Amino acid sequence: MKKYSQLILALEERIQEGEFSQGNKLPSIRNLAERYGCNKSTVIRAYEEMEKRHLIYSIPQSGYYVVQKQSEYKVSSVEDSQKMILDFASSAPDKHVFPYVDFQHCINKAIDAYQDDLFTYGTLKGLPSLIQVLQKHLDGYQVFAKRDQIVVTSGVQQALAILVSMPFPSGRDTILIEQPGYFLLIEMLTTMKIPVIGIPRNEEGIDLEKLEGIFASGKIKFFYTMPRFHNPLGTSLTMKQKQEVARLAHKYDVYIVEDDYLADLESDSKADPIYAYASSPHVIYLKSYSKILFPGLRVGVAVLPPLLIDTFSRFKVILDIDTSTLSQAALEIYMKSGMFERHRERIKASYNKKIEQLNEALTMNSDHELFAAAPQNRCVHTVMPLPRNLPFETLRHALKKRNVIVDSTESYYLPGEYTEKMLRLNVSNVPNTSIATGIEIIRQEIDRLNISR
Repeated sequence: MKKYSQLILALEERIQEGEFSQGNKLPSIRNLAERYGCNKSTVIRAYEEMEKRHLIYSIPQSGYYVVQKQSEYKVSSVEDSQKMILDFASSAPDKHVFPYVDFQHCINKAIDAYQDDLFTYGTLKGLPSLIQVLQKHLDGYQVFAKRDQIVVTSGVQQALAILVSMPFPSGRDTILIEQPGYFLLIEMLTTMKIPVIGIPRNEEGIDLEKLEGIFASGKIKFFYTMPRFHNPLGTSLTMKQKQEVARLAHKYDVYIVEDDYLADLESDSKADPIYAYASSPHVIYLKSYSKILFPGLRVGVAVLPPLLIDTFSRFKVILDIDTSTLSQAALEIYMKSGMFERHRERIKASYNKKIEQLNEALTMNSDHELFAAAPQNRCVHTVMPLPRNLPFETLRHALKKRNVIVDSTESYYLPGEYTEKMLRLNVSNVPNTSIATGIEIIRQEIDRLNISR
């Protein structure tokens, strides 16, 4: 990342934390150059970029001032938390770090640059210039693919709908999914009456012997998995587990659908996807750009094995003709300009703070058997067991009265397979300073209801 981009991130963080509030004057160019050990031209470039994005404004002969405060509201106590909604149920990206201004600029640029293309249908696989950018971007995730393997979709959800509907070379029809697993895929399979079976997944991962037994049955069309930052568990498979899944896929001719929806939050440079370990083309790699930017973007990417490309493209046309050209063009400009890289670092830093606060809050309550049973390797979401004699709806209703919104993991299981009651906690939309107090409220209500029962 260039020096001026690093400086922008540092200044934005100081604004977000309230060090520079709305209307405050920012440090002089000379002061910043000395503090961050850079040239004055670097500071000027950073200030100019921030002014273009309407984060600051300049007054001649005076300096630069903050115009847009991006800080979260602060909550420091249980009493304060009771005056606002703490939503531990929503998994949408944090709206406080949405790149509104940046992306608005890119949309305007896209309308100018692609005005002729906006009034015609696009190509089957997506905007060629965007695919070229995505190919280089995917290289950074150790997903090395040819351009003709990359198909732009209307979010990962569309890619899953196509894969579920289309025939595979093996002629098999049964889908294998993790339990718990992606609730919208479960709903899709149930609605479409697609044959589906589940395999348990917990904090330690998947029982690989059981997985091999299911693969060996000869009826699995594909295995859908979230190896990284599983939702709702929040845990990731180990390198050895991912290598073994890739090996078994090759041995039994089973395709793997790898949903790497939170790849951008990865801090471990050695944490590669299953795709990187596959010795044969049996892995379908899915990547969403909605989770890192905003849900309304509806742009995802599927990296397909050669044997599936034509069939996938044909079914895509039937279902949706093509993906929004405007969204694709805006994303291309956003990525080419370097804005995506800056935003990724910003949201990663923001989510890492939330993860740290969640870990600290759960550790502080580890004397409680339920909190101690929560998975240790957490992302922005995790799960914890509930007392068997405490109905979830009773707890949900009690917490709602205290403005804390929670969800169970029931919808993440196939019908009839939800046996262990668990609470699902997601902190992506909870202010950093409210996570600990929110967890404390949850503990208080669980204990109160347990005693009363």
